Amino acid sequence: MATLPIRRALLSVSDKTGLVEFARTLAAQGAEILSTGGTAKALRDAGIPVKELSDHTGFPEILDGRVKTLVPGVHGGLLFRRDLPEHVAQVEQHGIAPIDLVCVNLYPFEATVARGASYEDCVENIDIGGPAMIRSAAKNHAHVAVLTEPEQLLEVAKEIAETGGTSLATRKTLAAAAYARTAAYDAAISRWFAQELAQDFPQRLSIPGLLKQTLRYGENPHQQAAFYVDGTHRPGIATAEQVQGKELSYNNLNDTDAAYEAVAEFEEPAIVIVKHANPCGVATAAELNAAWDAALRCDPVSAFGGIIAANRPLTAEAAERITAIFTEVVIAPDADEAARAIFAKKKNLRLLLTGGLPDPGAPGTTFRSVAGGFLAQSRDAGRVAVADLKVVTKRQPTTQEMQDLIFAFRVCKHVKSNAIVYAKGGATVGIGAGQMSRVDSARIAAWKSAEAAKAAGLDTPLAQGSVVASDAFFPFADGLQAAAAAGATAVIQPGGSMRDNEVIAAADEAGLAMVMTGMRHFRH
Repeated sequence: MATLPIRRALLSVSDKTGLVEFARTLAAQGAEILSTGGTAKALRDAGIPVKELSDHTGFPEILDGRVKTLVPGVHGGLLFRRDLPEHVAQVEQHGIAPIDLVCVNLYPFEATVARGASYEDCVENIDIGGPAMIRSAAKNHAHVAVLTEPEQLLEVAKEIAETGGTSLATRKTLAAAAYARTAAYDAAISRWFAQELAQDFPQRLSIPGLLKQTLRYGENPHQQAAFYVDGTHRPGIATAEQVQGKELSYNNLNDTDAAYEAVAEFEEPAIVIVKHANPCGVATAAELNAAWDAALRCDPVSAFGGIIAANRPLTAEAAERITAIFTEVVIAPDADEAARAIFAKKKNLRLLLTGGLPDPGAPGTTFRSVAGGFLAQSRDAGRVAVADLKVVTKRQPTTQEMQDLIFAFRVCKHVKSNAIVYAKGGATVGIGAGQMSRVDSARIAAWKSAEAAKAAGLDTPLAQGSVVASDAFFPFADGLQAAAAAGATAVIQPGGSMRDNEVIAAADEAGLAMVMTGMRHFRH
């Protein structure tokens, strides 16, 4: 189909970015511009001729503006097929003029919800007329162009100026974007209603997503990938400003998210080092420098080329330490100018600053695709405190052991199952992740502890005198016995095994203190 000229356009936007320039292009082509409210005022103030929509349709705005575009003069002008004589006859009979282009962006419902507005304000920001016009124009894209995003205006204006109208290919692309926009808008409204009604898993679930970045590839070069944001504004990779560095990859984003969610678990200054979505070093301290030193000591080999997360603004001293090894990504709430200058010397290092930390206890939903669908579950926001723990052995943990047990169990929550974490003095000293057997995870963590000690020039494995955390119960005593052999003195685990009594007896025999949480932290 040939390029179609724009003889009449309807413009009604809340985001007026690029509006005046776009309207000038239309006016230069001789198009009549219909508008209303703030959009009409903005155009008149810019000296662009505008016809009030109510004057065009002959129907006034009613119900406080709730009804102004839901009239035959608008939707008849959008939906009629110019190639069907019977349609042409009908619109002529009823005095309906064609509308060749619609530019609409919707009431800011998502932003209204994000700022914590009242129920009534959220309802009033549910757009009805806008989605109706968008869908009408998109359905009839053979004859009508529909613009729904401010960034579309420049390209479409350029095409209109150069060709005198819009091509079918452009209108198809715009129509696809229009339906995607209304689908995401409806999904956001649906999600809000479900939250208001405390429906964790409604009968129908739609997930809104806005493309933030097309990625070079996925986990592997033969896979395609993209990064979408869902509008929840959870601080982290979705809110981060990339200050410097190469383009982020799929694996970078996945690992960085894992690191930042983990570091947010701690109230004290903390550093988390992640490799392949697993922490390989975690530490808390009175200040970031000490936390970095302790986190790196746990596994300096795996830390090479890793992801670093901090839960405090980065200083020059922390930046000097971090840049002393090869690092892919650093993420933190902020960084001072001196720290930024140090990072800038490593031009490929990606520095992400988020402006805040995610709340580890906040509700939310996580998703995983499966064949033919996806799994949805509430985010693992579970945490345990000393008061939640049940001591099941003859020996009680010491105060320091209890502090380390809580720390180790928080780390365990972010390690792939089966997970074993040795910790001492607020730092990990051995991590075993992702093994099919829990006893293997305990042995691997102990081996890594011994290797880290050698790297630090120490004669004694780091796990000597540590505590150990298990993300799930010990099905047999062998895992606990492996931890005792590694030098652990206290154990934290969920409990609930048929053989709990055997495990408790083994702990008593080894002189260990053991507490049970009643909470499991599987992570697959």
